[in-house]
Amino acid sequence: MVSNPSNTSQGADAGVSSNPLPVKIIISGGFAVGKTTFVGSISEIAPLTTEAAMTSVSEGVDDAGSAAPTKTTTTVAMDFGRITLGADLILYLFGTPGQERFHFMWDDLVRGAIGSIVLVDTTRLAECFPAIDYFEQLDVPFVVGVNCFHGEQHHDLEEVREALQVPAHVPMLTVDARDRASTKQALLELVQHALLVASQRG
Repeated sequence: MVSNPSNTSQGADAGVSSNPLPVKIIISGGFAVGKTTFVGSISEIAPLTTEAAMTSVSEGVDDAGSAAPTKTTTTVAMDFGRITLGADLILYLFGTPGQERFHFMWDDLVRGAIGSIVLVDTTRLAECFPAIDYFEQLDVPFVVGVNCFHGEQHHDLEEVREALQVPAHVPMLTVDARDRASTKQALLELVQHALLVASQRG
């Protein structure tokens, strides 16, 4: 029996519309800025983490800043999570390791990503420069999320922008990495920014 071409076409269209677009996003920043917490707060699946216990070797080398009281492990490879936005978009989240000795892994993690959220701890701004410089040099769209540890915002966003020398076109926002609504808003901000950048580049 010959199938009805119109029915076949409708089925194909329906299949296309029902398949959400997969998008890769990077959650980056310095050591102990909240990347693992961010991924865990929003992921709809149990996040994959590569956490290792911090040892005495890291003493005097890795400054956990605002996270110090509760920081007992560190990411040594990546974090991975997934979140579905609506019926047409799935975000795959890859958290980068923050310690400098693991930065060699960033190139592989970033490949194919539409952009990054660079998390910032304003008590340790120096930790944030490498991530910002990295995405600027690669010309990868990014937004800066100032993580409000313990719900506290110590500096105005424009003060942080000036201190980090972040260009005016790069969105900056406050984020509570523990809060799902807050992390979702940050992801939406990045997706919108990445789409705008893509449209400007033609």
